[in-house]
Amino acid sequence: VQLQASGGGLVQTGGSLRLSCAAASGFTLDYYAIGWFRQAPGKEREGVLCISKSGGSRYYADSVKGRFTISRDNAKNTVYLQMNSLKPEDTAVYYCAVDTRRSAWSTVVSGVGMDYWGKGTQVTVSS
Repeated sequence: VQLQASGGGLVQTGGSLRLSCAAASGFTLDYYAIGWFRQAPGKEREGVLCISKSGGSRYYADSVKGRFTISRDNAKNTVYLQMNSLKPEDTAVYYCAVDTRRSAWSTVVSGVGMDYWGKGTQVTVSS
């Protein structure tokens, strides 16, 4: 499964970015739980936002609540991470991942349950 994350870049504090995660044809993202994760230099990977297959369960890291949202466009087979009011501490490489094995929600949120990962996209927020 190929996942392609894009949309990263350099933005000033308070700005916005929208990251996209597109899947290769033949792989339908809305069949699976999807998550966005990030890793800053010298820090562990952390879950940012996850959405279950049905959309009924969503996880937001405390640090992004009220600022980031996740959405799906099933027609485009793409998942988006809308990031508003960006802060320097949001600077990281962002990854999208999917869980095709219906893993426990706690493992989806931690990333351990995700079995396919896209290449990351760098987000840099300048102060």
